[in-house]
Amino acid sequence: MSDWLSALTFLCDDAVPAVLVTVIGVEGSSPREAGAKMVFTRDRQFDTIGGGHLELRATEVAREMLASAAPEYERRIQRFALGPSLGQCCGGVVHLLFEPIAPASREWIRRLHERRAGGQDSWRLVALDAADAPALPAVLDDGGKSLTNQAAAVGFDPEQPCHIVQDSAGRRWLVDPCLAHRSRLYLFGAGHVGAAIVRALADLPCQVTWVDEREDIFPAQVPPNVKIEATDTPEAVVDAAPAGASYLVMTHSHALDQRLAETILCRQDVGWFGLIGSQTKRTQFERRLRERGIAPQRLADMTCPIGIPGITGKAPAVIAASVCAQLLLLWEAQERERQTASDRIRAIG
Repeated sequence: MSDWLSALTFLCDDAVPAVLVTVIGVEGSSPREAGAKMVFTRDRQFDTIGGGHLELRATEVAREMLASAAPEYERRIQRFALGPSLGQCCGGVVHLLFEPIAPASREWIRRLHERRAGGQDSWRLVALDAADAPALPAVLDDGGKSLTNQAAAVGFDPEQPCHIVQDSAGRRWLVDPCLAHRSRLYLFGAGHVGAAIVRALADLPCQVTWVDEREDIFPAQVPPNVKIEATDTPEAVVDAAPAGASYLVMTHSHALDQRLAETILCRQDVGWFGLIGSQTKRTQFERRLRERGIAPQRLADMTCPIGIPGITGKAPAVIAASVCAQLLLLWEAQERERQTASDRIRAIG
């Protein structure tokens, strides 16, 4: 459970006091970007703001706040010069926000967690320096509407990363995006390789729908970013998937693999499609799918074999590492394309 929001949800359910640390500003080079977070309790920590001496100093501040039982409105902002004061070779400056998290925070944490799990984008609105400002953050939707009734919305640009805005009275507010994972994977097959891939993706920024007809083969617990779909009609899952999703097929049946491959390739909005198997399997599937009316240019979009070229190990964990690296390369390239398109639209507007 390295993800900060999953950790906070777990801690609040058990009423464990914690401190949320957020990078709210960066000058020059730094280990992590604005918006990176870490959660501290008296004896545990989750996620990371980059490690090293900076994280050690953040630990000291957070534990001091926990020892003093700081109230939720007692937020602190501290500036850390990485080179002169901390001896880190990054050499930049990092501004950290420290927020005590107590049981009263359950509302906004629960709302954020539910919205992200449901694929909805949200923003936290946190008062930074006003004594009469709300003690708890508000959760905003993409129109700036408050969903938790903790604070009135202020103007902000939803396309920007974590940033600070001022209201008409000059008070500063942190606008902190909590965006749904853009990368979606539909994984068909709950065998040894499928299970290894789910474990490898557990801490990565993606949503996974894990599909198999054998309900009893799934593990009792899965990572927070994974949803199980036990169904006798997996083709219907493909039909219902959003545009741009990725698909990975590795079921227990070659006949089912072929049916899924045909269903996926009949869609024109597939982000990526990978099929487990050898070059021989690919050749056989290409022939059968051509007979089923799949065009050659669509067959070219089928990745088989899967994984990073040069990694030849057959163990499930090795295959999982190779395939997850392949997916990360793909998803980061897709995110760059989305960002470039967004920048073009903003420039035109």
